[in-house]
Amino acid sequence: MSVRVRYAPSPTGMQHIGGIRTALFNYFFARANGGKFILRIEDTDRERYQEEALQDLYDTLKWLGTEWDEGPDKGGDYGPYVQSQRTELYREYARQLVESGHAYYCFCTSDRLDKLRKDQKENKKEASGYDRKCRNLSRSEIDDYEREGIKPVIRLKVPLEGETVFQDHILGRIKKKNKDVSPDPVLLKSDGFPTYHLANVIDDHFMEITHIMRAQEWLPSGPIHIILYKAFGWEPPVYCHLPMVMGKDGQKLSKRHGSTAVRDFIAKGYLPEAVTNYISLIGWAYDDSREFFTREELEELFTIDKLNKAPGVFDYKKLDWFNGQYIRRKSDEELKELVLPYLEKAGFVSSPVTIIENELLDSLMPLVKERLKVLSDITEVAGFLFRDITHYNAADVIPKKMDAARTAEVLTLMRERIAKVIDLPEEDADNRFKEFAEELGIKFGDLMMPFRVAVTGTRMSPPLIASVKLLGLEKTYTRVDRVIELLKNEV
Repeated sequence: MSVRVRYAPSPTGMQHIGGIRTALFNYFFARANGGKFILRIEDTDRERYQEEALQDLYDTLKWLGTEWDEGPDKGGDYGPYVQSQRTELYREYARQLVESGHAYYCFCTSDRLDKLRKDQKENKKEASGYDRKCRNLSRSEIDDYEREGIKPVIRLKVPLEGETVFQDHILGRIKKKNKDVSPDPVLLKSDGFPTYHLANVIDDHFMEITHIMRAQEWLPSGPIHIILYKAFGWEPPVYCHLPMVMGKDGQKLSKRHGSTAVRDFIAKGYLPEAVTNYISLIGWAYDDSREFFTREELEELFTIDKLNKAPGVFDYKKLDWFNGQYIRRKSDEELKELVLPYLEKAGFVSSPVTIIENELLDSLMPLVKERLKVLSDITEVAGFLFRDITHYNAADVIPKKMDAARTAEVLTLMRERIAKVIDLPEEDADNRFKEFAEELGIKFGDLMMPFRVAVTGTRMSPPLIASVKLLGLEKTYTRVDRVIELLKNEV
């Protein structure tokens, strides 16, 4: 059996971590099995449709390097399948369901349905949802409604007895009593657009989807879809409901944990290969130890048999670590090109960069590579080279076990010694300063930290001696003198 899978987002919001994990799992499963990965835009909810969300989807997939394999021909390229362009197909098969007795026309107005929901809520009825008022209308009753000009919806006739059962590749046998299935859900709305249930099943059938890999939040719709497959007389695909993506607190990942929108991760400077690698490990594991995979390796090794039933945890710090590892793998030239947009946006360099700026960046890249978690960190890590620092906070400069006077004294001594070590290798200079810290009877960190903050304005800077060399002794002295003067005023 040739594998055919799909990613079928609704363009009602920006792409998020859970969504792209679904896309990547489907994509890698198709590639690993020599199959097809299909993109389908489920845009039948016209009230919530967002053009911006659709563009965000395309931008995200392009950033991830995830290409779909087929769709309507767009002059040599494949566009995605778009449900709003396939409405006649859904209407035809909705009518077939009515004719076969598996669905019916419902003329209930929105006012009646609102009142029904309100009454059920006030009376705290266990049975909620549609009351099936139109399920057994006679032909004459239908004619009367039509003469009134009421446009009906088409509802599915969910069996009143028995149970619906299907097999899930991860979760095993799923069984639900029909009386507990959503009562007679709408398949075709009065405006002629299908609901998710109808369009989803029809498209999966005609696109010959073999495996449905989707989030577990869609599990409740499973019985409805199985009932539809039976009504049409079609064989359902293999279901594979993916493990949930949770925050570290054990709750479903959401905005309260931090941004989950992919475009925010892109803007902050995460690399697509790092995101792809890390996201692929949330709910899937090749073995008990391996963490790093290239795209090509995932395209070869991914299998749904190694998906976990238990939820996966999205750890922002772990992603930062992954991203840092991938940044370190970049050549200095590659890294320079990646951080340039952030430096340009901050106004630190020209666009295009001048020869002098380019030489400075060439010297800077080997120093910052170990300090960056995300590309946007470059403005904080290297900002001291491009802007003067005129304001300091004494609390940021003074070590915990020292006062302002002692810190000013230590800075003065460091100022006198920096010129003697500036041409030494970083390790040799550090050894000199460690000996000096012992002479002063203070910790090495308490010696270096005030000087680092004075020179760079932050504790998150590149190696100190190399930073001083790039900045120059004159600017270094000026900044250290400012801090010493600040500390003297604190005494």
